[in-house]
Amino acid sequence: MKESCEIVIVGSGFAGSLLARVLAVLDYDVVLLERGTHPRFAIGESSTPLANLSLERLGLRYGLEDCYQLATHGRWLQHFPELRRGLKRGFTYYRHHPDQAFENRGFDSERLLVAASPADSLSDTHWLRADVDHHFVRQAVGAGVDYRDRVEVTSATFAADSALLKGARAGIPFELRANFVIDASGPGGFLARELSIASGLRRTATRAALVFSHFDGMRLMREVVPGMPEGPYPDDWAAVHHIIDEGWMYSLRFDDGITSVGFLLTPRGLSSVALPDHADAATVWQTLVARYPTLATIFAESSPVMPIAFRPLIQHRLTRATGERWLLMPHAYAFVDPLFSTGIAWSLRAVERLALAFEGSSSRRGRIPDVATLVRYGAMLAAEADQIDSMVAGSYEAMAHFDLFAAHAMLYFATVSFAEVSQRLTPDDAVAWRGFLGVGDPALERLPREALRMLRQITQRRGEVGAPSDRQLFSGWISQAIAPRNIAGLANPERRNLYPVDFDALVEAHSRLGMSRDHVVASLPRLRGMSPQPDFADRAIQPKPDLAAPNQEAAFFTLERGNHP
Repeated sequence: MKESCEIVIVGSGFAGSLLARVLAVLDYDVVLLERGTHPRFAIGESSTPLANLSLERLGLRYGLEDCYQLATHGRWLQHFPELRRGLKRGFTYYRHHPDQAFENRGFDSERLLVAASPADSLSDTHWLRADVDHHFVRQAVGAGVDYRDRVEVTSATFAADSALLKGARAGIPFELRANFVIDASGPGGFLARELSIASGLRRTATRAALVFSHFDGMRLMREVVPGMPEGPYPDDWAAVHHIIDEGWMYSLRFDDGITSVGFLLTPRGLSSVALPDHADAATVWQTLVARYPTLATIFAESSPVMPIAFRPLIQHRLTRATGERWLLMPHAYAFVDPLFSTGIAWSLRAVERLALAFEGSSSRRGRIPDVATLVRYGAMLAAEADQIDSMVAGSYEAMAHFDLFAAHAMLYFATVSFAEVSQRLTPDDAVAWRGFLGVGDPALERLPREALRMLRQITQRRGEVGAPSDRQLFSGWISQAIAPRNIAGLANPERRNLYPVDFDALVEAHSRLGMSRDHVVASLPRLRGMSPQPDFADRAIQPKPDLAAPNQEAAFFTLERGNHP
């Protein structure tokens, strides 16, 4: 076992493994350490268009064909059918009430569907993480990464010119010296412990417990509640969200019929579940399902394929993300909530940033990013974690009444649809350093905080639904606030909460993208998936060191496009 390397990455989930592989392609000597073994269970399973764009860019820039092929459900099925996944056409929401079956009131139902793709072949995917993470580890090893599993890192010390990690593999002690250390081990990672990084959780607003498992034999919502108006895609082939008084439940159906399910429970919601002392996770689950007749029917013939698990608090946040010779990947630094499926996209954006940072590193510093780039990376993570937290906390407040929730959701969808279309129509490697979820956008960045403040005034932070006039005022404010970036026809009452991918709305909104109508029309084939398949046979990396460093010391953030009105 060698005793030194250039880069150590601790944690071999998809982000750590993919970053290790990219660095190996860039001719770095990389060691990837893993406490467990693969394949192994993990949650955080739902991709988005922004996640898929990151995969495509990584694939094209670094010659990683599998990343490109895994970026749509259709290409995934064609090239990697052995990796289990689920079709995700969009985001589906229902509001349930205790002791009442979900009421099919036609277009007036408490139901919201927002399409993320125009066809199954172009859709996002749910990742069966045991398969996908294992795949990325194997690919990293194939690229030359030194992968070591069953490793327990016991200490990390940092000097001016290197870092020293000590630990044991399968009980055998080792020491490993490296130029740089990356912690991709997730919440409670080893660097937080070794460096005594203080918690920053007090600055965040979202709080939730999680009860979760994978189930077989679940019925579809459209079977249990037949006759609902047709939406832009089949309701169940999506990230399905069942909003309840205690919080909400996610349902991610894989193509093989297994479904990943979890209840996110607010502190007030968890305390309302009257349980005996020392109740186990299965009892919490059964109590919640029994309260909602439609959910009880969905689960009536199902069974968990693994033990139901409980986490009393899923949120975490640290106060630092970087040092001179170390950094944290996003989920080692902060995690908020799975509500808007931000996890995979945020992690992949960080992989892109760090790949560019190392790609442009100078040999004078031992081929590691300079201090300004590390400061920029840390500042962006902090701002983006705040943004995700404000967006999610606002949604939890809005769950008090479905009209509030449906209106507030438009803020998220306006933000991500604008970013997605901007990136697709004006491809640019530097997009990795642009703010995630509206950070740095003068029209969007402030909106999650303002929406949260307004919602708290309506709900009084205790689930009050407010007067009809309050809800109407909030919906009107959302519609006006997102207007400068609304290129998807959102917040339109005529849609009755059923939103397809609307290319006509996109063409009409061309000026909001800073483009001519003809330019957008000419670009529509790309958005419809009609671009030619790239040739990876001779694809070479074209280093662009200027992408790694900020243009000026204080310029931490740039916009999705430089010509916003």
